[in-house]
Amino acid sequence: MKILSAAEMREVDRLTTERYGVPSLLLMENAATRTLEATERKFGNVAGKRALVICGRGNNGGDGAAIARLLHDKGASIDVLLLGRVEDSKGDANTNFQAALDIASNSSSSFTLVEIKTTEQFWAEATAYPYAFFFDAIFGTGLTRPASGLFEEAIRLLNDHTGDSPVISVDIPSGIASDTQELIGPAVQANLTVTFTAPKLGNIFPPASDHCGELIIAPIGSPEELINSSGSRLNLIERADVERWLSVSRRSPHANKGAVGKVLIVAGSRGKTGAACLASEAALRAGCGLVTVATAESSQPVVASSAIPECMTEPLAETPAGSVAREAAARMLELAADRDVVAIGPGLGSSDTSTQAFVHEATMKRQRPMVIDADGLNSLAPWAENLRGSAELPMILTPHPGEMGRLISKPIAEIIRNPIDVARSFATAHNVILVLKGSPSLIAAPDGQVYVNATGNAGMATGGTGDVLTGMVASFLAQKLDDPLGATIAAVYLHGLAGDIAASRVGTRAMIASDISAHLGEAFIAMGGAAERFVR
Repeated sequence: MKILSAAEMREVDRLTTERYGVPSLLLMENAATRTLEATERKFGNVAGKRALVICGRGNNGGDGAAIARLLHDKGASIDVLLLGRVEDSKGDANTNFQAALDIASNSSSSFTLVEIKTTEQFWAEATAYPYAFFFDAIFGTGLTRPASGLFEEAIRLLNDHTGDSPVISVDIPSGIASDTQELIGPAVQANLTVTFTAPKLGNIFPPASDHCGELIIAPIGSPEELINSSGSRLNLIERADVERWLSVSRRSPHANKGAVGKVLIVAGSRGKTGAACLASEAALRAGCGLVTVATAESSQPVVASSAIPECMTEPLAETPAGSVAREAAARMLELAADRDVVAIGPGLGSSDTSTQAFVHEATMKRQRPMVIDADGLNSLAPWAENLRGSAELPMILTPHPGEMGRLISKPIAEIIRNPIDVARSFATAHNVILVLKGSPSLIAAPDGQVYVNATGNAGMATGGTGDVLTGMVASFLAQKLDDPLGATIAAVYLHGLAGDIAASRVGTRAMIASDISAHLGEAFIAMGGAAERFVR
């Protein structure tokens, strides 16, 4: 699903009307209908209840006026506060305000529309009744400067009620600029946001997205082909995307363990053997047939006794500090020759120059697709200009913001502030698939497309979850070597979904990384069985 900018959204709306003959007034009516449907699904019937709808003069306010009319048709009592005058509104918004005025003139106190001119008048009208619902239709996606004056007062009133009566924002919480994740000023803290046609950046990325509450993405009549041809290079991963990948990567009923993927995981060092164990278990539970952990010689017995028994191990020459030494590169490449995919980095250590040299040589001389994480990335920082992925030998990098900062010699704050640009720029410059872990995690492809993952939770902010992801990406890649991007997207989505299931069982505070692997089977089953039976 495309994530659209305000300009892209306006163009989709325009072309929907011009090319497909869908009247813009009908789009507004559909938006109001979808908003009311989502409201009743989440909060129950509106009949017999009183709602306050606060509108701006633009199209978002027009949506609000249409919502008010539909609420009235459903038997609710409605008060519409227009922050301005009806005569100053235009087009479809004016049409809906005029319709609301007609209802108000023919109703008793069950429907009112008041044009608000002063702050004092606003507070008097907005607090005249106790309300069961509040609808925020002040600003839409076109806002570019902080709300102030009367608009700021309206936002404050809505936020005063978020905790007691639900606040429903139309398209995006008022006060948020849709094209940025940053808060530009005061913004509505909604309980529910219903956005139309496609999500906007401010709906998806924190801190702006934290104001949305639950987000519903509602179709209102624009054809999918228009949305997909909008020019947007930002995408929201959907369940259906992952279901399709699981279906096409199905294994034959007659498959053997060698045919469903062999993974070599180069990981672990003295005191950091747990990372190797987490990655190897995740790889096996994600469905590949064989996993071998190659680790520092003195760590090999620890990994062999601590990892799940299905995992094989191999010792590698080590430094005096107990990390893999440069001399081990030849043996590692020999082991890799008999595997489909190599994952390198979890718990490997990166402070020893010999280990760094090992990672450099293993990466530069690779003959298999490679997943690089943790100390593998740290050993390669700053990233060499001549180190590039290719279609034949793809590289998937999975840094968190700190590791990303070291790769490009930038402060973490800059990575967090501009995650899309950072991820896209690196992926295109070096022809790699880059998973920038965070909330949300991003997958940037070599062609400049960026995919946003919506699964996962705060319980995954614990040591080892990245090691689990490394194992899953390597496993999925080994199962379908011709689709490294699809494998990466599926792994990131299911990693988060397994984390969500784990959180529902043990809570976010008690979660540990191994809970993700433990609930991966449930995540597959939750995908409608596609991962288990490989039929949709």
